[in-house]
Amino acid sequence: MKVLTAAQMRAADARACSIAGDVPLMRAAGERIAAIARRNAGEGRIAAFAGPGNNGGDAFAALARLQGFEREIYAEPAPHPSAARADAEHEARVSGVRVLPFPNSQAEAAAALQGCTLAIAGIVGTGARLPLTGRYAAAIDALNACGVPVLAIDIPPGIDADTGDVVEPALRATATVTLGALKLGLLLSPAREYAGELWLGDIGMPPETIDEEHSAIEALAADEFLALLPERAAGADKRSSGAPLVIAGSAQFPGAAVLCAMGAARAGAGYVTVATPEQAAPALRMHLIEQVVTTIDSRASVEAAVADLLEIAKRSSSVAIGPGLGLDDRTGEIVRAFCARTQLPMVIDASGLFHFAKHLDLLREKRVVLTPHAGEFARLSGKGTVQERDRIARLREFVDRTGVTTLLKGQATLVYDGSTLHVNTTGSSALATAGTGDVLTGIIATLLAQGLSPVDAARAGAYWHGLAARHAAIARPRGVIARDVFESLPASLPGGGGQGETLTRIF
Repeated sequence: MKVLTAAQMRAADARACSIAGDVPLMRAAGERIAAIARRNAGEGRIAAFAGPGNNGGDAFAALARLQGFEREIYAEPAPHPSAARADAEHEARVSGVRVLPFPNSQAEAAAALQGCTLAIAGIVGTGARLPLTGRYAAAIDALNACGVPVLAIDIPPGIDADTGDVVEPALRATATVTLGALKLGLLLSPAREYAGELWLGDIGMPPETIDEEHSAIEALAADEFLALLPERAAGADKRSSGAPLVIAGSAQFPGAAVLCAMGAARAGAGYVTVATPEQAAPALRMHLIEQVVTTIDSRASVEAAVADLLEIAKRSSSVAIGPGLGLDDRTGEIVRAFCARTQLPMVIDASGLFHFAKHLDLLREKRVVLTPHAGEFARLSGKGTVQERDRIARLREFVDRTGVTTLLKGQATLVYDGSTLHVNTTGSSALATAGTGDVLTGIIATLLAQGLSPVDAARAGAYWHGLAARHAAIARPRGVIARDVFESLPASLPGGGGQGETLTRIF
């Protein structure tokens, strides 16, 4: 799915209105908003606040389609209403919606919300100047305090549609229906916490009106994710199904290698080999039954150890380097020399990032994915701590400079390959536990082994990783551990279809 900036969305919307007409588009928007309103409304009164623009018009259009509910809309008059806004107001009045003046204070707004079971906010759209003040600010404060579900139209007021910044006062919505296309800011922190459930509503914009916007930002939809996953051929054998080599583990951290290997196996690898220091091997063999554990001889020279790894790599189709590896100089020499002499696609994480931080030139022109979290990225980039609002710019600068596809972990995990920025939408707080990053490394290793490009393996791996965490959290609302995540990978795969739906749940 394309992700647009506010300016790109306005341009696409203008083209769509010229082709399809603004009245049908707003009527479709009303249908999508009403569908989510019904999910949250209960059986009582619905109250809506409408600003003077088309965002307010969408609120009128939604209420017109919620017959069967007692409905009131507190509206700012539109001095020069669009044809769509005028049509929506007419439809609402004819259907029995009470139209009342927009409240002038928080007390008036609170009184308007008294006794309702759902509130709808159609106050301002993506082009609003922030911060909001006066009666709009008062309405937002009242909505935040009302204690009933609040549905935001297109974007919660107070959110920057491009950066994800929150400028108070800002609405904390129960759900948001964004219309036509995804807006970047909704996918980024801290804004995504204010959006609640995020739904994308298809309002019938001709596809070419969005396609003409040359967005360099995308997010995976479920059907796109499924299309990326390689199919196992009927005549496949265990190695052709994906044979990642995992170079991981140490006496202190053997579990990281286990989690990485199991992530690879549950992602569909047919033959997983783990190369680990001999001190860690007994612990790994206690936990890995179907996977092969081989040792890196601590007494061998660096050259001999590298030769052993290269021999194993002849029977492998990708490499994962880093989870739980020691930080000693010898280990660094081994993995760097191995990397320089293999052409297999690689994913490098954790301790591997430490060993390559000052040797990124070795990775240029290779098929590699780096998977740092924020702290690792600070060291890897050489530019210190990365702030939330700077993540995109910092990631782009790093990849443009190094030429290495990088996955920057976070609630909104980012993947960039120097061409398109991919924003992951499946992030979950269930992943905030030790070892889940090792599972992700294993997933990506398998997808690389099955033939995906680094960027596709990274974005599909992040998407699937998040789905698995969500699935695990259903069974365990508290206490999800990394093992639960890899065990949930098969069951978390979405069903087929999804194309042509008018409403898509994003998160």
